[in-house]
Amino acid sequence: MRSFNAFVEKWMALVTPFCLFMGVLFASQFSRILFLVPYIFAFMTFCGSLGSRFSDIRRVVQHPLPLFLSVLILHAVLPFLALGAGNLLFPQSPYIITGMVLEFVVPSAVVSTMWVSIYCGSAPFTLSLLLIDTLLAPFSVPFSLHLLVGSNVQVDTVGMMKELLLMVGIPALVGMTLNQLTGGTVKQTLSPRLAPFGKIALMLVVCANSSKVAPFIRNMTPRLFAVAGSILLLAVLGYALGWAFAAVLKLKREIVVSMTFGCGMRNISAGAVIAAAYFPAEVMFPVMIGTLFQQVLAACFAQLLIKRCGVQKEV
Repeated sequence: MRSFNAFVEKWMALVTPFCLFMGVLFASQFSRILFLVPYIFAFMTFCGSLGSRFSDIRRVVQHPLPLFLSVLILHAVLPFLALGAGNLLFPQSPYIITGMVLEFVVPSAVVSTMWVSIYCGSAPFTLSLLLIDTLLAPFSVPFSLHLLVGSNVQVDTVGMMKELLLMVGIPALVGMTLNQLTGGTVKQTLSPRLAPFGKIALMLVVCANSSKVAPFIRNMTPRLFAVAGSILLLAVLGYALGWAFAAVLKLKREIVVSMTFGCGMRNISAGAVIAAAYFPAEVMFPVMIGTLFQQVLAACFAQLLIKRCGVQKEV
């Protein structure tokens, strides 16, 4: 299982797009486990939170500017850019616009910790960003959707809050509390054992959610290609803005790395679960198509960080 975990981490840039296509090819089979996705996702969140402690925040908030800027990029700049791009390019498609906004209001991805670790970023900063972002998600995601697209589509704010509390908030609190109470022991003992199963859970979630966008991907139209291109450009902006803000402020190299991956990577699986539960299938397409780009872009920006910033890769 450890070998499997290492293999998936090494090839993550290809694993998630592969799972998306498997979900499309075997849509009827994977659609049968859609009802389990929120619970599988809760397990994923729990696994990913075992490395975090509430005390991590204390060190980071002593210098809060990078954290504030990251949250600003994640939950103000990019969602408004997604809304603007959607209204400009697809003014008659409210569900496509909703999907584009949803893609960029979900919290930062736990998998960013893997990239930050490999490229010697700041683990405390990344964990603090994830902790704050994850705990705020049950409130920030429904509120942002209501604020940005609520006039065009019906948004079940209360229902989303309950779903996100189940999938994200409560499992994260349990995982972090365990790590805090054991003084970090659970991170060394339980976390490595659960890590492979967390990867399997991620693959199942991507496959299951992809089954809902199978009709769109099997029948791609010029408009859907344009949506995919828009998501790609916005995703590139996420990484680029994180890097640019950190570079302009001349922050430490490890913070540059952490902001690049933290602002670029989104918890797409959470967005897909919300899209599947509360919106028509058309909303799912802009969200799920992001799985094609996210890990590949992370690998590309990692190489740029090495060339431009002298970032070292962990050996």
